Amino acid sequence: MAGKILATPRSFGQAGDPIGLLERAGYTVVKNPLGRIMTEDEMCEHIAGAVGVILGVDPMTARVLGAAKQLRAISKYGVGVDNIDMPRAKELNIPVSITRGANADAVADYAFALMAACARKLVPIDAACRRRDWGKVTTLDIWGKTIGILGLGAIGKGLARRAAGFGMRVLAYDIYWDKDYAAANGIVYARPEEIYAACDFISLHLPLTDESRHMISDAQFQAMKPTAILVNTARGGLVDEAALVRALQNHTIYAAGMDAFAQEPPQDEALYALDNLVMGSHCAASTQGAVENMGMMAAQNLLASLTDER
Repeated sequence: MAGKILATPRSFGQAGDPIGLLERAGYTVVKNPLGRIMTEDEMCEHIAGAVGVILGVDPMTARVLGAAKQLRAISKYGVGVDNIDMPRAKELNIPVSITRGANADAVADYAFALMAACARKLVPIDAACRRRDWGKVTTLDIWGKTIGILGLGAIGKGLARRAAGFGMRVLAYDIYWDKDYAAANGIVYARPEEIYAACDFISLHLPLTDESRHMISDAQFQAMKPTAILVNTARGGLVDEAALVRALQNHTIYAAGMDAFAQEPPQDEALYALDNLVMGSHCAASTQGAVENMGMMAAQNLLASLTDER
């Protein structure tokens, strides 16, 4: 056999045939046996002997890389590489690939779904109905409002297209500004500070870096409208969760939809008591189409890296 491949994402192989693709190439695929994100210790244990890894959001730290004595390639199941020690991987000559664009539509759909759920209070209304409470609840409009998109990559662009269908004015920020795309789609460039102050909905689609960590904290919440809704389908570390709790408890903002947390599941019990927070289990990319796209692309990327290396 060509060697062991560890696959940590729980949805890997649930659609398409990425496992068969790897096995036909002679590799043995070992799936995550824990049914959850692995800890650093668990990664060190299970990555031993692997020549390749299909990696979700599990930690690929310098210590894990040190335990992976035979590792020759990393294929990220997604696009965010903040859980990978990239400098150390480069030192070890271990290539890292990503599945760019494979889940963009699924995540954009979910971001808009979180916006709608928060604005229209779908979760508490559903809970009330199950208690036979048919009282009317006044909520917020979506049509014609202003959305701010922080990160205008594939997912951010997809969300902008969906927002346009709801007659929304779209402001956006990105370090690498696609001037032609923005002009063609009526997207207005704005600095983050302008987005916080002006927008009814704010959606995060940025990578987690030292510069972006806790980019949304107390000062940013204070700058937002009391009717603002924050959505995060990117990385939990972008938002200071203690500040989020304060903003929601004090009604500094109207609501938040969070599919990503700094620790998953989060440990702060205050989060679970908030009726103006819609929580997701980092599942924005978990649709049949996205799972198939990501699985096949991740497997193909890994085979290409292993073949190039060999």
